[in-house]
Amino acid sequence: MSTTKDKSIVADLSLAPEGHLKIDWVQAHMPVLNRIREQFEKEQPFKGLKVSICLHLEAKTAYLAKVVQAGGAEVTITGSNPLSTQDDVCAALVEDGITVFAKYNPEPAEFKQLMIKALETKPDLIIDDGGDFVSILHSERRDLLEGIRGGAEETTTGIVRLKALEKDGALNFPMVAVNDAYCKHLFDNRYGTGQSVFDGINRTTNLVVAGKTVVVVGYGWCGKGVAMRAKGLGANVIVTEIDAIKAVEAYMDGFAVMPMIEAAKLGEFFVTVTGNRDVIRKEHYEVMKDGAILSNAGHFDIEVNKPELEELSSSKRTVRRNIEEYQLKDGRKVYLLAEGRLVNLAAGDGHPAEIMDMTFALQAMSLKYVNERYEEIGSKVVNVPYELDEKVARFKLESLGTGIDTLTDEQKAYLDSWEEH
Repeated sequence: MSTTKDKSIVADLSLAPEGHLKIDWVQAHMPVLNRIREQFEKEQPFKGLKVSICLHLEAKTAYLAKVVQAGGAEVTITGSNPLSTQDDVCAALVEDGITVFAKYNPEPAEFKQLMIKALETKPDLIIDDGGDFVSILHSERRDLLEGIRGGAEETTTGIVRLKALEKDGALNFPMVAVNDAYCKHLFDNRYGTGQSVFDGINRTTNLVVAGKTVVVVGYGWCGKGVAMRAKGLGANVIVTEIDAIKAVEAYMDGFAVMPMIEAAKLGEFFVTVTGNRDVIRKEHYEVMKDGAILSNAGHFDIEVNKPELEELSSSKRTVRRNIEEYQLKDGRKVYLLAEGRLVNLAAGDGHPAEIMDMTFALQAMSLKYVNERYEEIGSKVVNVPYELDEKVARFKLESLGTGIDTLTDEQKAYLDSWEEH
């Protein structure tokens, strides 16, 4: 059932009071974004502009939308994952004057249509997650490309898609690679993913991690965080990789490293964080332990191959919320969390507010940056300027009541000279 108000499509507007409480809670724990909001309210960098946002639609994202709105924008928002949208938060945003096209767990066709509706508002700027907006705009709805100045991308997966577009000369506007900023991958991808993945797993399964074998598939920044957190919870951690350098890094970080076909025989919990497809597939299911628990923390639900799992199964049933039990034909049982979607968001609340404070501060400032320079940037993918990255870190330190040192004039001269010893 959907409720509409003005242009918005949400599940139930009566849920707004609870949504406001959630947004108020995260706002109180997002001091960097609060500071940027104060600047935006004074400067009005988006006055007269339309901004469409496609992100996991929960309380922290909602507050980002309100910060962009405070900068003068007419904001529209939709969800980037059908299972991470929170209906009460959507209702609260509608009350706050933001157009929302989102609800929890719509049918696949409706989910995509809600994204398209957010683009049909003809935004000047976009914030994207996983390249979903950009993909739609550059394929089936090219008629909506006109007038888009640029935008910012949240994830590794999205940047891969953007760079493929850029390489083919098909990208139509500039995009800022927020995911590649230091304050994003060092903190959000590592500490945020590490904590939120196990928040989702623990909440969903109610099982102990200590003493179990956790297989982390992929050792990028997200994989580093997941492995670190699993180790902290007392797990025995195995890492699988295709990159020799990352594999050596995982080994020197103290983790066992082996091919997936070997790890599949040992794992009790599996977490995929690769951004690629079919990293757990038929040959792995065939050797897994009875009771193995599978989860994904990559953007799309294709890292764990579900069709092949179903092909090997004699039955499937939901045994707890967000846990599907696959009874294999040989009698073993394998469990899949959150339909193979992002376990930290589909089965949890996502990254901690203090982590997303930094990431969404980067998003807000990157949107302002691309709006001011879209003509000179042209149709390409650009990094977040270091000065914006460093500014977020300084705001974060100030919010913690922590200071750092400054170089003296003599130290600066020493570093700038090849002659001084």
